[in-house]
Amino acid sequence: FNLGTGRAESFQAVADATLAYHKKGSIEYIPFPDKLKGRYQAFTQADLTNLRAAGYDKPFKTVAEGVTEYMAWLNRDA
Repeated sequence: FNLGTGRAESFQAVADATLAYHKKGSIEYIPFPDKLKGRYQAFTQADLTNLRAAGYDKPFKTVAEGVTEYMAWLNRDA
């Protein structure tokens, strides 16, 4: 299955969650590269129809929850 949460999330949400985890930092915004315009899918949202039809009914983590868990895993030996 092509999985996601079924909710569209922005790169901003990922960046915000990462900064919240580290409790420091800032975001630097750069222009979108011209060579990618028209070639990049700016909006994605997973269709969970087949997954749900197969019987999977558990909820997914939010981006903030997932980023926090992943960052903790990355830093487990730090």
